[in-house]
Amino acid sequence: MVQQPIRMLVVDDSLLYRKIVRDALEAIPGVEVVGSAGDGIAAVEKIERYRPDLITLDLEMPRMNGIEVLDQLRSRQWSTKAIMISGANQSDAERTMNALRRGAFDFIVKPRTDSIEHSRQKLIHDLSERIEAFRIKTQRVQPTIPVPAKPASLQESWRTRASGTIEAVAIGISTGGPDALRQLIPQLPADFPAPILIVQHMPPMFTRLLANGLNSSSALNVREAQCGNPMEPGNVYIAPGGKQMKVVKIGDDVHVKITDDPPENSCRPAVDYLFRSLVPVYGANTLGVIMTGMGSDGLHGCRELKNAGAKIMVQDEASCVVFGMPRFPIQEGLADEVVPLQDMATRIQRSVASKSLV
Repeated sequence: MVQQPIRMLVVDDSLLYRKIVRDALEAIPGVEVVGSAGDGIAAVEKIERYRPDLITLDLEMPRMNGIEVLDQLRSRQWSTKAIMISGANQSDAERTMNALRRGAFDFIVKPRTDSIEHSRQKLIHDLSERIEAFRIKTQRVQPTIPVPAKPASLQESWRTRASGTIEAVAIGISTGGPDALRQLIPQLPADFPAPILIVQHMPPMFTRLLANGLNSSSALNVREAQCGNPMEPGNVYIAPGGKQMKVVKIGDDVHVKITDDPPENSCRPAVDYLFRSLVPVYGANTLGVIMTGMGSDGLHGCRELKNAGAKIMVQDEASCVVFGMPRFPIQEGLADEVVPLQDMATRIQRSVASKSLV
């Protein structure tokens, strides 16, 4: 089956940056650039005319800004989705998080490089990942990453191996994650009996804003993790962007450790890195959760947790923005349960309370 090209519109008030983004998009296979616009009003007119699948959308523009364009997309019920082009300062990050709440598909941060060509190459890399995620979501394309056959040792149910209570919940999540977490975390009670660790693929600064937003709407204490944070029930620890997060045991106490260890699966923070650290500390008394996201980060960590007797829960395809990360544990036979997003808080609580997924 021949894939249809992803039709895209470039929206930015800078003529130079429109050209840079357009050149980057035209270098990505399977993308057709249908036009460009220098402000929000022109963007809305061209979206109505061309009905692109995706737009790259600047935040600050004359006449109508990027947030207002998103509001237009929603009010007119157009299917066009937006990839936000964000700056790296505090105000840009805050506006980008607002854009995600208003329906933006994803975002990238404007490259800071020493040449236009380096910027173009970085844009090609970052945009390619988001466009492929969008293609998988809208065209039901299977991810191209090969999945190994399920090892025979994993045929046995966790119920015959796991023992004790759930002492830690670890969540791996990426594209579509902020909105999914905003639906999940506020449903959990203040007396939740285990710590929750989250790896959300995001750059520095954005993870802190995500943590602050979740904290303000949740009974749980949500924070961007810092080195030395003790693992305590009712607390949520979000890995800081640009760093790796793991847990370490010192005596009888378990703490967060933040490191500059290399990326894994091109990710820092990486789900595999966190999940792997849970094995010697919590082992079978871990609940690993994989939610919406592009790629396969978390697959190897799920395998190691499962071998230790831990439980694995994944989000179902229908409620994922991108069914990439959850697909792989399912295909390898690692998932104990596949759960819609709207039911996940209940299932997590039940699992922790009952020591089993029932």
